[in-house]
Amino acid sequence: MANPDPTTGTNATAGVPVARMSFDQFMATGPGDLFRSDVPVVIKLPESVQGLGRDGVAARLGNMLVTLFTEPGDKNHPGRWETRDIRLREFFADDKYMTSPDTWHRIVSNIRNSPADVNAVVGFDAEKFFGYGRSLYAANLWISHRGVFTKSHFDEFENFNIALEGRKRFIIAPPGSRDYYPRSVLRGFGDKSQVFDMDNVDPQRYPRLVPKLAQRRDLILEAGEMLYLPLGWWHQAESLDEVNVNVNFWLKSSKILRRPHVLGVALYTYAYRKLTRVYSYKPTEVQSS
Repeated sequence: MANPDPTTGTNATAGVPVARMSFDQFMATGPGDLFRSDVPVVIKLPESVQGLGRDGVAARLGNMLVTLFTEPGDKNHPGRWETRDIRLREFFADDKYMTSPDTWHRIVSNIRNSPADVNAVVGFDAEKFFGYGRSLYAANLWISHRGVFTKSHFDEFENFNIALEGRKRFIIAPPGSRDYYPRSVLRGFGDKSQVFDMDNVDPQRYPRLVPKLAQRRDLILEAGEMLYLPLGWWHQAESLDEVNVNVNFWLKSSKILRRPHVLGVALYTYAYRKLTRVYSYKPTEVQSS
Protein backbone atom coordinates (compact mmCIF):
# COMPACT_ATOMS: atom_id res chain seq x y z
CA MET A 1 0.00 0.00 0.00
CA ALA A 2 1.21 3.53 -0.73
CA ASN A 3 1.79 5.12 2.65
CA PRO A 4 -0.69 7.91 3.48
CA ASP A 5 1.04 11.10 4.54
CA PRO A 6 -0.01 11.83 8.14
CA THR A 7 1.53 15.30 8.15
CA THR A 8 0.38 16.95 4.94
CA GLY A 9 -2.92 18.80 4.96
CA THR A 10 -4.18 17.33 8.21
CA ASN A 11 -6.44 19.41 10.40
CA ALA A 12 -6.31 17.05 13.36
CA THR A 13 -6.30 18.93 16.67
CA ALA A 14 -5.65 16.15 19.19
CA GLY A 15 -4.34 12.62 19.47
CA VAL A 16 -2.90 11.05 16.32
CA PRO A 17 -2.79 13.05 13.06
CA VAL A 18 -5.21 11.75 10.45
CA ALA A 19 -3.59 9.96 7.52
CA ARG A 20 -4.23 11.34 4.03
CA MET A 21 -4.00 9.90 0.53
CA SER A 22 -4.29 11.35 -2.92
CA PHE A 23 -7.00 10.02 -5.20
CA ASP A 24 -4.32 8.48 -7.45
CA GLN A 25 -2.83 6.62 -4.49
CA PHE A 26 -6.25 5.28 -3.58
CA MET A 27 -6.94 4.12 -7.13
CA ALA A 28 -3.53 2.43 -7.30
CA THR A 29 -4.08 0.45 -4.10
CA GLY A 30 -7.86 0.07 -3.86
CA PRO A 31 -10.13 -0.33 -0.86
CA GLY A 32 -8.67 -3.74 0.02
CA ASP A 33 -5.37 -2.25 1.14
CA LEU A 34 -7.21 0.25 3.31
CA PHE A 35 -9.18 -2.58 4.92
CA ARG A 36 -5.94 -4.37 5.74
CA SER A 37 -4.21 -1.25 7.08
CA ASP A 38 -7.20 -0.66 9.40
CA VAL A 39 -6.56 3.03 10.06
CA PRO A 40 -8.77 6.02 9.14
CA VAL A 41 -7.69 7.84 5.99
CA VAL A 42 -8.97 11.00 4.25
CA ILE A 43 -8.85 10.90 0.44
CA LYS A 44 -9.05 14.08 -1.62
CA LEU A 45 -11.32 13.60 -4.61
CA PRO A 46 -10.18 15.20 -7.89
CA GLU A 47 -11.87 18.29 -9.27
CA SER A 48 -13.22 16.14 -12.12
CA VAL A 49 -15.48 14.35 -9.62
CA GLN A 50 -18.47 16.64 -9.24
CA GLY A 51 -21.17 15.35 -6.93
CA LEU A 52 -24.49 17.04 -6.15
CA GLY A 53 -25.17 19.52 -3.37
CA ARG A 54 -28.56 20.31 -1.86
CA ASP A 55 -30.05 21.87 -5.03
CA GLY A 56 -29.00 18.99 -7.26
CA VAL A 57 -30.18 16.38 -4.78
CA ALA A 58 -33.52 18.17 -4.33
CA ALA A 59 -34.04 18.43 -8.09
CA ARG A 60 -33.24 14.77 -8.74
CA LEU A 61 -34.68 13.07 -5.65
CA GLY A 62 -37.27 15.50 -4.30
CA ASN A 63 -40.10 12.99 -4.68
CA MET A 64 -38.22 10.26 -2.83
CA LEU A 65 -39.62 8.97 0.45
CA VAL A 66 -36.91 9.44 3.07
CA THR A 67 -36.66 8.90 6.82
CA LEU A 68 -36.61 11.99 9.03
CA PHE A 69 -34.70 11.49 12.29
CA THR A 70 -35.65 13.89 15.10
CA GLU A 71 -34.03 14.23 18.53
CA PRO A 72 -33.77 16.92 21.22
CA GLY A 73 -30.69 19.04 20.53
CA ASP A 74 -28.84 17.77 23.58
CA LYS A 75 -25.61 15.77 23.42
CA ASN A 76 -26.50 14.08 26.72
CA HIS A 77 -29.98 12.98 25.69
CA PRO A 78 -29.99 9.18 26.30
CA GLY A 79 -32.96 8.21 24.13
CA ARG A 80 -33.32 7.19 20.50
CA TRP A 81 -34.00 9.35 17.51
CA GLU A 82 -37.68 9.41 16.60
CA THR A 83 -38.33 8.60 12.95
CA ARG A 84 -41.01 9.11 10.36
CA ASP A 85 -41.14 9.04 6.56
CA ILE A 86 -41.56 12.21 4.50
CA ARG A 87 -40.84 13.30 0.94
CA LEU A 88 -37.42 14.85 0.53
CA ARG A 89 -38.94 18.01 -0.97
CA GLU A 90 -40.88 18.50 2.29
CA PHE A 91 -37.64 18.53 4.24
CA PHE A 92 -36.16 21.26 2.07
CA ALA A 93 -39.41 23.27 2.03
CA ASP A 94 -39.86 23.57 5.80
CA ASP A 95 -37.37 25.89 7.54
CA LYS A 96 -37.94 24.30 10.94
CA TYR A 97 -35.94 21.27 9.85
CA MET A 98 -32.91 23.48 9.27
CA THR A 99 -33.24 26.22 11.88
CA SER A 100 -34.86 24.75 14.99
CA PRO A 101 -32.42 25.68 17.79
CA ASP A 102 -33.46 23.01 20.29
CA THR A 103 -34.19 20.06 17.99
CA TRP A 104 -31.94 18.10 15.65
CA HIS A 105 -33.32 16.90 12.34
CA ARG A 106 -31.54 14.82 9.75
CA ILE A 107 -32.52 12.87 6.67
CA VAL A 108 -31.33 9.32 6.02
CA SER A 109 -32.12 7.20 2.98
CA ASN A 110 -30.42 4.05 1.72
CA ILE A 111 -30.41 4.49 -2.08
CA ARG A 112 -28.36 1.37 -2.77
CA ASN A 113 -30.98 -0.11 -5.10
CA SER A 114 -30.84 2.84 -7.50
CA PRO A 115 -27.25 2.87 -8.83
CA ALA A 116 -28.01 5.57 -11.41
CA ASP A 117 -29.08 7.93 -8.63
CA VAL A 118 -26.11 6.94 -6.46
CA ASN A 119 -23.72 7.71 -9.32
CA ALA A 120 -25.43 11.00 -10.12
CA VAL A 121 -25.31 12.14 -6.51
CA VAL A 122 -21.65 11.25 -5.84
CA GLY A 123 -20.41 12.14 -9.33
CA PHE A 124 -18.72 8.86 -10.31
CA ASP A 125 -19.40 5.18 -11.01
CA ALA A 126 -19.58 3.97 -7.42
CA GLU A 127 -19.63 0.25 -8.23
CA LYS A 128 -16.52 0.54 -10.39
CA PHE A 129 -14.89 2.79 -7.81
CA PHE A 130 -15.40 0.43 -4.86
CA GLY A 131 -15.95 -2.86 -6.66
CA TYR A 132 -18.53 -3.54 -4.00
CA GLY A 133 -20.73 -6.17 -5.68
CA ARG A 134 -22.58 -8.13 -3.03
CA SER A 135 -20.51 -6.64 -0.21
CA LEU A 136 -22.47 -3.36 -0.31
CA TYR A 137 -24.92 -3.14 2.57
CA ALA A 138 -25.99 0.47 2.14
CA ALA A 139 -25.38 3.66 0.19
CA ASN A 140 -26.85 6.17 2.62
CA LEU A 141 -27.77 9.75 1.78
CA TRP A 142 -27.44 12.00 4.85
CA ILE A 143 -28.68 15.61 5.03
CA SER A 144 -28.45 17.66 8.22
CA HIS A 145 -28.24 21.20 9.55
CA ARG A 146 -25.55 22.88 11.65
CA GLY A 147 -25.08 21.38 15.10
CA VAL A 148 -26.60 17.96 14.44
CA PHE A 149 -24.53 15.55 16.51
CA THR A 150 -24.16 11.77 16.31
CA LYS A 151 -23.07 10.31 19.65
CA SER A 152 -20.03 8.02 19.94
CA HIS A 153 -20.67 4.54 18.51
CA PHE A 154 -19.17 1.96 16.14
CA ASP A 155 -20.41 0.39 12.89
CA GLU A 156 -20.14 -3.24 11.85
CA PHE A 157 -19.15 -2.24 8.30
CA GLU A 158 -16.24 -0.74 6.45
CA ASN A 159 -17.31 2.85 5.85
CA PHE A 160 -16.52 5.38 3.11
CA ASN A 161 -18.09 8.78 3.82
CA ILE A 162 -18.12 11.43 1.07
CA ALA A 163 -18.83 15.08 1.87
CA LEU A 164 -20.77 16.68 -1.00
CA GLU A 165 -21.73 19.95 0.69
CA GLY A 166 -20.80 21.37 4.07
CA ARG A 167 -18.28 20.14 6.61
CA LYS A 168 -18.44 17.56 9.38
CA ARG A 169 -16.16 17.13 12.35
CA PHE A 170 -15.31 13.52 13.20
CA ILE A 171 -13.64 12.18 16.32
CA ILE A 172 -12.49 8.61 15.74
CA ALA A 173 -10.94 6.18 18.23
CA PRO A 174 -9.53 2.63 17.85
CA PRO A 175 -11.62 -0.53 18.29
CA GLY A 176 -12.37 -1.90 21.71
CA SER A 177 -15.27 -2.83 23.94
CA ARG A 178 -14.79 -2.64 27.70
CA ASP A 179 -12.65 0.52 27.53
CA TYR A 180 -15.51 2.44 25.91
CA TYR A 181 -18.15 1.61 28.54
CA PRO A 182 -20.76 0.27 26.08
CA ARG A 183 -24.42 0.78 26.84
CA SER A 184 -27.00 -1.99 27.25
CA VAL A 185 -26.88 -4.66 24.56
CA LEU A 186 -30.32 -5.91 25.65
CA ARG A 187 -31.86 -2.53 24.81
CA GLY A 188 -30.16 -2.42 21.41
CA PHE A 189 -27.52 0.10 22.49
CA GLY A 190 -24.50 -2.22 22.47
CA ASP A 191 -22.82 -0.31 19.65
CA LYS A 192 -23.02 2.94 21.64
CA SER A 193 -20.90 4.27 24.50
CA GLN A 194 -22.04 5.64 27.83
CA VAL A 195 -19.66 8.49 26.96
CA PHE A 196 -21.78 10.32 24.40
CA ASP A 197 -19.19 12.98 23.59
CA MET A 198 -15.45 12.18 23.49
CA ASP A 199 -14.79 15.91 23.82
CA ASN A 200 -16.30 15.82 27.29
CA VAL A 201 -15.00 12.83 29.27
CA ASP A 202 -14.92 12.62 33.06
CA PRO A 203 -11.61 10.78 33.73
CA GLN A 204 -12.71 9.85 37.26
CA ARG A 205 -15.88 8.18 36.00
CA TYR A 206 -14.42 6.67 32.81
CA PRO A 207 -10.72 6.03 33.53
CA ARG A 208 -10.30 3.19 31.00
CA LEU A 209 -11.24 5.51 28.15
CA VAL A 210 -8.45 8.00 28.80
CA PRO A 211 -5.65 5.99 27.07
CA LYS A 212 -7.89 5.46 24.05
CA LEU A 213 -8.42 9.19 23.70
CA ALA A 214 -4.66 9.63 23.25
CA GLN A 215 -5.02 7.54 20.06
CA ARG A 216 -7.99 9.40 18.66
CA ARG A 217 -8.17 11.14 15.27
CA ASP A 218 -9.85 14.54 15.26
CA LEU A 219 -10.62 15.90 11.80
CA ILE A 220 -12.94 18.05 9.73
CA LEU A 221 -14.17 16.40 6.54
CA GLU A 222 -14.48 19.06 3.83
CA ALA A 223 -16.69 18.97 0.74
CA GLY A 224 -14.85 17.03 -1.96
CA GLU A 225 -13.17 14.70 0.53
CA MET A 226 -13.84 11.06 1.38
CA LEU A 227 -13.19 9.47 4.76
CA TYR A 228 -12.35 5.79 5.13
CA LEU A 229 -13.56 4.72 8.56
CA PRO A 230 -12.60 1.13 9.44
CA LEU A 231 -15.05 -1.43 10.76
CA GLY A 232 -15.41 -1.36 14.53
CA TRP A 233 -13.70 1.99 15.12
CA TRP A 234 -15.57 4.26 17.53
CA HIS A 235 -16.61 7.65 16.18
CA GLN A 236 -18.87 10.64 16.57
CA ALA A 237 -19.77 13.33 14.03
CA GLU A 238 -21.02 16.90 14.16
CA SER A 239 -22.39 18.93 11.24
CA LEU A 240 -20.70 22.32 11.01
CA ASP A 241 -22.47 24.17 8.20
CA GLU A 242 -26.00 25.35 7.44
CA VAL A 243 -26.62 22.37 5.18
CA ASN A 244 -24.51 19.23 5.15
CA VAL A 245 -24.94 16.60 2.43
CA ASN A 246 -23.02 13.33 2.66
CA VAL A 247 -23.20 9.88 1.12
CA ASN A 248 -21.62 6.95 2.88
CA PHE A 249 -21.07 3.40 1.66
CA TRP A 250 -21.24 0.54 4.15
CA LEU A 251 -19.37 -2.54 2.95
CA LYS A 252 -19.51 -5.95 4.61
CA SER A 253 -16.12 -7.42 5.50
CA SER A 254 -14.76 -10.66 6.96
CA LYS A 255 -12.79 -8.44 9.36
CA ILE A 256 -15.81 -8.60 11.63
CA LEU A 257 -14.93 -12.23 12.44
CA ARG A 258 -11.75 -10.97 14.12
CA ARG A 259 -13.80 -8.61 16.29
CA PRO A 260 -16.22 -10.88 18.17
CA HIS A 261 -17.64 -8.05 20.24
CA VAL A 262 -18.62 -6.14 17.08
CA LEU A 263 -20.08 -9.30 15.52
CA GLY A 264 -22.08 -10.21 18.60
CA VAL A 265 -23.48 -6.71 19.04
CA ALA A 266 -24.29 -6.48 15.31
CA LEU A 267 -26.27 -9.74 15.33
CA TYR A 268 -28.19 -8.83 18.45
CA THR A 269 -28.86 -5.26 17.28
CA TYR A 270 -30.13 -6.53 13.92
CA ALA A 271 -32.58 -8.86 15.67
CA TYR A 272 -33.59 -6.13 18.14
CA ARG A 273 -34.29 -3.63 15.38
CA LYS A 274 -36.30 -6.13 13.39
CA LEU A 275 -38.35 -7.13 16.43
CA THR A 276 -39.02 -3.58 17.62
CA ARG A 277 -39.18 -2.06 14.12
CA VAL A 278 -36.43 0.44 14.87
CA TYR A 279 -35.04 1.97 11.65
CA SER A 280 -32.83 -0.66 9.99
CA TYR A 281 -31.40 1.18 6.94
CA LYS A 282 -33.36 -0.91 4.46
CA PRO A 283 -33.01 0.23 0.83
CA THR A 284 -35.37 2.99 -0.25
CA GLU A 285 -37.53 2.69 -3.33
CA VAL A 286 -36.27 5.73 -5.22
CA GLN A 287 -38.77 7.78 -7.24
CA SER A 288 -36.83 10.45 -9.07
CA SER A 289 -38.57 13.76 -9.61
